[in-house]
Amino acid sequence: MPWDFWLIFMALGVFLPLRGRLRLEKLMAIPQTGRRERLSLYASTIGFQWLAVGVVAWRAWARGLTPDELGLVVHGRWRILITAMLGAATLGTLQWFNLRRMGRSSGKARKFLEMLAERILPQSRAELLPYLGLAVTAGLCEEFLYRGFAMAALTRAGLPVWGVVLSSSMLFGLAHLYQGRGGIVSTLVIGTVFAAARIAYDGLLPVMLWHFAVDAVAGVAGPKYLVRAVPARAEEIHSI
Repeated sequence: MPWDFWLIFMALGVFLPLRGRLRLEKLMAIPQTGRRERLSLYASTIGFQWLAVGVVAWRAWARGLTPDELGLVVHGRWRILITAMLGAATLGTLQWFNLRRMGRSSGKARKFLEMLAERILPQSRAELLPYLGLAVTAGLCEEFLYRGFAMAALTRAGLPVWGVVLSSSMLFGLAHLYQGRGGIVSTLVIGTVFAAARIAYDGLLPVMLWHFAVDAVAGVAGPKYLVRAVPARAEEIHSI
């Protein structure tokens, strides 16, 4: 594997998880986050992910990875589009029910989820639109990085299919280190499903839409089930 691909994998497996963890620790140290902090989080994450995609796409192109290898070619447009929409509806519904289930739970896990949701999920309509922009970015960028580039590079390196699926899914799980052990496990499982679908449908379009649906539902249903009502800040009351 080329040296620059090794650096990219080091970034995906070490730098990004640690960066996410450190950012979360800083957020958790704040007694209560407001609109400004959440909007800043959305904007910086969107910018960072597109920058990462730009660098990775540049090195992938320089090393001769083709759009087909990266999953950027759509094979059978109507079949893929229908599959993508049905899958998004199914996963979005499952995400909604899962969030409702978690909202009814109790204990330390519930408290951590409340704190996490209060700090990163939108608390108003003014925050929802930027959050959905983040969900679109995550669907496009993270799928390109983990199911596009990572799987293409690992395939070229000679790994068997199961190794490609498992390795890319582990990287995806580590990227969600900030969500704790449960977040790592759940995203690893989702990553495995997405990786298998990327192979089955020979492209990224379905998993990009599925990823967006899962994140978008989290932004809509998460605050409803996981965030307790808190007094609004004066600046937020004034802006309503």
